[in-house]
Amino acid sequence: MVGLIPLFAVETLEPEIVDRLPGFKRRMQWLWTITRTSPSTSKYTALGKRRTAAAFAGEPQTLKRVLGRMLDETEFLSPYGVRALSRYHLDHPYEVHVNGQVNRVDYEACGGHQRSLWRQFQLAWPHLDSLELSACRIAPEVHHYYGEDFKVECPAHSSKEADLWEVSSEISRRLVHIFVRGKDGRRPVAGAIECFQNDPHWKDLVLFHEYFHGDNGSGIGASHQTGWTGLVAKLLEQSGE
Repeated sequence: MVGLIPLFAVETLEPEIVDRLPGFKRRMQWLWTITRTSPSTSKYTALGKRRTAAAFAGEPQTLKRVLGRMLDETEFLSPYGVRALSRYHLDHPYEVHVNGQVNRVDYEACGGHQRSLWRQFQLAWPHLDSLELSACRIAPEVHHYYGEDFKVECPAHSSKEADLWEVSSEISRRLVHIFVRGKDGRRPVAGAIECFQNDPHWKDLVLFHEYFHGDNGSGIGASHQTGWTGLVAKLLEQSGE
């Protein structure tokens, strides 16, 4: 997840807004000059003639490489959202050898030491004001900057192209599927707890867990966490609209 967090750092500013803030504009132009002339940061910023993206999401090719990993179902993209740790590590554990000791990071879909969908709704917050949950602010901000012509494969390796707004909608749809009943009549969030799957007194009382199974969406951890995961209500509202 740490590799995806830079996608948070984006804001699209219209020229008329920037022109009303001369002090901010002067400092922003200074920062822009510094980042564009530095080999270490020049490829991670974007500035357009019509609007400014005060961001470090990167040039189109850089952003596409990041999204290529995030939207890969063998890595970060789960049927129920975005994993916090790539599923790649299921078969390829990450190891660091220090002073004769082996430190190892495994992919554990059901939690354990590596919570694979831990706080995935927090990862999906693009804009706290509107609560338009999507993928790391790629909509509306980055989509607004790059427009409908910027497309990526979604899912990766599927040959299906989508703009960033469509990518956002797809991830939102997957998040919603954690909580709604599937064709089998079961809610993924309830997992194997039959009381919450079938009992007429309990089956519609949905719990909002702290994090979720990376492969089947079942709720794990504290079931009273009605904060960030409760924001799925906004996604349901937007889907209806």
